[in-house]
Amino acid sequence: MKRILPLLALAGLMLTGAGCKSSGAPQDPILRLSAQESIAQGKELLAKEKYDKARPYFTHAFEVEPNSGIGREALLLAADTYYLQGGTANYIQAEAKYRDFLNRFPTSDQSAYVQFQIANSLAKRMEKPDRDQNVTRKALEAYQDLARLYPTSEYAPQAQTQMQAVLANLAEHELTVARFYSRFGVPLAAVERYEYVLQTYPQYKERDKVMYDLGLAYIASREPDNAITTFDQLRKEFPKSPYVSQIPDVKPAPKPAEPAKAVTKGGAGAPAGQ
Repeated sequence: MKRILPLLALAGLMLTGAGCKSSGAPQDPILRLSAQESIAQGKELLAKEKYDKARPYFTHAFEVEPNSGIGREALLLAADTYYLQGGTANYIQAEAKYRDFLNRFPTSDQSAYVQFQIANSLAKRMEKPDRDQNVTRKALEAYQDLARLYPTSEYAPQAQTQMQAVLANLAEHELTVARFYSRFGVPLAAVERYEYVLQTYPQYKERDKVMYDLGLAYIASREPDNAITTFDQLRKEFPKSPYVSQIPDVKPAPKPAEPAKAVTKGGAGAPAGQ
């Protein structure tokens, strides 16, 4: 018993020392704030464009009151800090935060804005036309979802404008592929791509050039009649286009000769077998 008591006393001293050590550790001052205090300080930093410093305050406010009005606002502001700060990594984070908001609060009166920002976050990450266009297609879908779900929102007109830039990027991608086929002697594949652009992207700003290139691809694929039709359409739709003066002289394909009539053994009109 005498040997146990000193051991218990030593253990008590160790625990007391450990407790003092942990209690002396500095605490993040943000954690002491209420949701309202935290979001207020975050907004002050946001107004000064200090996005990195504002974000922890919004995150804390949301974590303290995740289902309150303040919490919802804080989550949205945290997403905005990523978007406003910019850069590929931040746009990815922004999209994730905006999607998280929609999943948590699908009936929020901010839903149209959030959907718009999802689309914008994707559009900011579009690759150049000669690169993979997977993100560009996702941006187009996001803008289309906004137009479908919130057609009367204040963001719908802006979405239409932004969508044109996305569509132009996709059209340029298809044209890049078409020109590659033309350059390396695969005119039939080029024809398919040019036709696809004309059908899928009717608002593309350089349709006259697409028609001109399509006509040349038809010539290269030995389809002069289709080339003539395409060039005629170019003249009709874009009479002032600089490509009209560059249209080459194309002769129609020769008509196949009619097969000679067989002459029977007994002369013309004689019954067969006589």
